Amino acid sequence: VQLQASGGGLVQAGGSLRLSCAASGRTVRGLTMGWFRQAPGKEREFVASLRHSGHTYYADSVKGRFTISRDNANNMINLQMNSLKPEDTAAYYCAADPSIILSSIAFPHSYAYWGQGTLVTVSS
Repeated sequence: VQLQASGGGLVQAGGSLRLSCAASGRTVRGLTMGWFRQAPGKEREFVASLRHSGHTYYADSVKGRFTISRDNANNMINLQMNSLKPEDTAAYYCAADPSIILSSIAFPHSYAYWGQGTLVTVSS
């Protein structure tokens, strides 16, 4: 599975961005997909996940502001980010795995496939 993330950029606080992650080699419907982020000097952290069942999960820090969705027609997932804050500034990575138990979806090591990062910068 190959993943290609895109959509990052510079935005003012309160603004919105939409990240996309295109997959090849396998359909996203059969995968658990996730978004993680990593700020300079910090560990990679969980943002959101979309299981093959369609259930979604979010980090508390983004709940109510971010929405993860799946575009089956284009074999990709999206992360709509609204009400962005300076603390959302990070490199964002998409990840995928064919089989993750629910209790493991927030851990980077649970995902076998990773895309390159796309940088999101939120100015105050």
